[in-house]
Amino acid sequence: MKGLAERDVTADLATWTISYSATAPDLASAQGSVDRDTVQIGTFFRELGFPADALQPTGVNVSQTKDNARIVSFTVRQRVTLRTTDIKRAQNAVRRQSDLVRRGVMLEEGSGMAYTFTRLNGIKPEMVAAATNDARAAAEQFAKDSGAEVGAIKNAAQGYFSIEARDGDSGGGWGQSDTPYKKVRVVTTIDFYLR
Repeated sequence: MKGLAERDVTADLATWTISYSATAPDLASAQGSVDRDTVQIGTFFRELGFPADALQPTGVNVSQTKDNARIVSFTVRQRVTLRTTDIKRAQNAVRRQSDLVRRGVMLEEGSGMAYTFTRLNGIKPEMVAAATNDARAAAEQFAKDSGAEVGAIKNAAQGYFSIEARDGDSGGGWGQSDTPYKKVRVVTTIDFYLR
């Protein structure tokens, strides 16, 4: 018999990697623009009440290109990541991200918040027990319909736990999505003795 357990949970970690860049005819000007954007991003998050260490630089790269007229330009691309357990504050920041654009920060594609549920180990035992009870209830119904009784467990296998967006919202990696509302699911497969 298969047993199912599901639980709605709320993410406990939010990460937002913000990518931004500037292009100029010389490296110093491009870097200066990126530095100004970095200050604006830091100010934005401070004004929303995040501690300074919640925002960390996570990468920078520089590229040089020439157009058909052989004019050189430099692009500096930078990434910073916000990491917080304050989910409500993170949601507020996402709602107000257009404020960053108004401050002149050109957010690149892929600059989005990801919410992750990290406390799976804390709910696993209860969920496995619930899935086991669900399998036993189904086995008892089958046994009752056939005039038998369900005995002890002969064999049991716990399936994989999955963490998905609760309402079918878009997702990122395992347990991550752009919504803090998650559904944790496990299916067990159990063979019972019949008497």
